[in-house]
Amino acid sequence: MEPTSETGLRDELLPGPIGISETQEAAAAFAESVAIMARLRGPDGCPWDRDQSFDSIRKYTLEETYEVLDAIERRDWPNLAEELGDLLLQVLFYTQMAADEGRFTITEVLEKLNRKLIRRHPHVFGDAASEAAGNRANVDARVNGSSERVLANWEQIKRAEKLTVADKSEQASLLDQVLRAQPALAEAAKLGSKAAKVGFDWKDWRSLLAKIDEETTELIEAVDGPAPGGPEPEKARKIEVESEVGDLLFTVVNLGRHLGVDAEMALRGTNSRFRERFREMERVATESIGKALSELPPEELEALWSNAKIALARRDAGTEK
Repeated sequence: MEPTSETGLRDELLPGPIGISETQEAAAAFAESVAIMARLRGPDGCPWDRDQSFDSIRKYTLEETYEVLDAIERRDWPNLAEELGDLLLQVLFYTQMAADEGRFTITEVLEKLNRKLIRRHPHVFGDAASEAAGNRANVDARVNGSSERVLANWEQIKRAEKLTVADKSEQASLLDQVLRAQPALAEAAKLGSKAAKVGFDWKDWRSLLAKIDEETTELIEAVDGPAPGGPEPEKARKIEVESEVGDLLFTVVNLGRHLGVDAEMALRGTNSRFRERFREMERVATESIGKALSELPPEELEALWSNAKIALARRDAGTEK
């Protein structure tokens, strides 16, 4: 029988005798984490945690997400448990900051998640429960064990949600078709590609080189120019410099697009080469010079870098002596 009330649904969701203790332990541990985060942000807590904002924490969220992905790819299960905890910390941090500002609480976050899961799984919880949780899409809950049907229903329910909450007063844009929820390099390339469909694009890749020179000049002016006015000039300068770096990155990404190069993959390749060359520098410094890199002057570091590039290129070409 399908549950017809929120209470009935919760009764169905209660775990069996074996799972109750595990659920209670998880609830207690989660409550402790919430309390710890509140203490860290409290008057007698950590100065660093209190100083953070939604904007300052964003980079750590990306970092923790990639560390989770890395642990999965390496099948490092003990480390994955720790990395998932670090990722959960980001959720607790954002939620506590929101609670401090009177925006929402962790309870609201969990309630929204629970309703979404029930709403998008009518084949598990029943049509009545899905509708009670906000489903407005007419889907067939008889998926017959098919993951493809589950996914199709999920997307249909999700589209109905977006239609419900959409701001009708805001005119749709061509760029709305480009998802914001993706790596910034990929988003930049797709934004440029989408804008190019209406003719808003650079003429060719060579014209992008000139644009890179222009953006570089603007970045230099932002760094070396007179301090902006206002009560916090250094903060304003940092915002301006960040904006100019972003403009330069956007231009370079679109240079890659014009040349048929995926910026994300190109940068990952460069990162890999940098790691390998730096490791070679460390090896030569230790084995041939008998010193750590931190003990060497800049000119010797540059020479080691150049030699590492040559040595690794010979190795890759199979001409290593």
